[in-house]
Amino acid sequence: MNIPRSISVLLTITAIALSACTSSKPGATTGTTPGGDIVGAVAIGVGVAQTSNVALLGQEQVAGAKIAEKYFNDNGGINGTPIKLVFQDTAGDEAGAINAFQTLITQNKVVGIVGPTLSQQAFGASPIADRAKVPVLAPSNTAKGIPQIGDFVARVSAPVSVVAPNSVKAALKLNPNIKKVAVFYAQNDAFNKSETEIFQKTVKDQKLDIVTVQKFQTTDTDFQSQATAALNLKPDLVIISGLAADGGNLVRQLRELGYKGIIIGGNGLNTSNVFAVCKALCDSVLIAQAYSPELPGAVNKAFRDAYFNQYKKEPPQFSAQAFTAVQVFVEALKEVDKTSKVTQKPLSDLRVALNQQLLKGKYTTPLGDISFTPEGEIVQKDFYVAQIKMNADGKDGKFAFLK
Repeated sequence: MNIPRSISVLLTITAIALSACTSSKPGATTGTTPGGDIVGAVAIGVGVAQTSNVALLGQEQVAGAKIAEKYFNDNGGINGTPIKLVFQDTAGDEAGAINAFQTLITQNKVVGIVGPTLSQQAFGASPIADRAKVPVLAPSNTAKGIPQIGDFVARVSAPVSVVAPNSVKAALKLNPNIKKVAVFYAQNDAFNKSETEIFQKTVKDQKLDIVTVQKFQTTDTDFQSQATAALNLKPDLVIISGLAADGGNLVRQLRELGYKGIIIGGNGLNTSNVFAVCKALCDSVLIAQAYSPELPGAVNKAFRDAYFNQYKKEPPQFSAQAFTAVQVFVEALKEVDKTSKVTQKPLSDLRVALNQQLLKGKYTTPLGDISFTPEGEIVQKDFYVAQIKMNADGKDGKFAFLK
């Protein structure tokens, strides 16, 4: 895998830091008797990418989940019973996600799982949890078909079909003269393949002309041939569906080749970690959002304050969605506990009861008020579009939300 040196260093540091604070020995937080009853803290699994190029997204999910763990334990846990998050690294592929989910289910004996990071991973790992009747809340799996994986699979990440069109409409507001569009997408990733289909449909619905569709791999670092081929067609708008490392490098190379038009990044670029990849050339990229730090409400304020106090910057969407997934599990467990103490239920029964309850509930979260369809699809009303604004030194920036 070819990863730029700056990203390799960042990932190495991240992996060391995360292994120090999130590693868990099998059984260390199991919290069950040989018969399966819960003892002590209730273990909730978090299976996200802590290593690989996907860690640029997964580290934000770890941060959001850990903030949620502290917040809800400080506020009484599950009616007095604490929660304990158990982290397993999915890395960046299906095999990593499958191994992480199997460990969480059979060794760590968690009541439910937050994860994985990528939709591609979900199609491999989530069916395993579904067959074991372990509820899964996907924090960032926005591809078509995720809730349909099974009865025990739901998501707190709004589908790409709802979110992606917003950025195209925002681009047309900024430049009503857009006519020609160049599309780029990572062909080896299920989410990006799903997202580009939505982007392309939206472009056609807006009566715009797709002049080229260029494919790449999430592991690519050199995009000169694709970028040059697209720019020779003089597009007014470029749309990229990739991850932070590959997508950020593509943005950088497009700008270095002289492209000055609007760039839309998909959800995989929806992280401040992309700033280190394209630096000053990240400036002005548009990205649709399912979260805003400015959303009013006590829970979002508590989450925003905690994140800012720790990281000295506004919380990103991936952290907010991971926090929300933990919140849904905790609030659903509190309802289950009211009728039958979670510490007295066999683990298999608790998992089933938890899954049934979480789909029935309504939750006020950092994402706003959400609920679920019977199939496990999130019902969410608040969406946004942000534009990256880089600082003068080109080393850091922020997501500026468009009105």
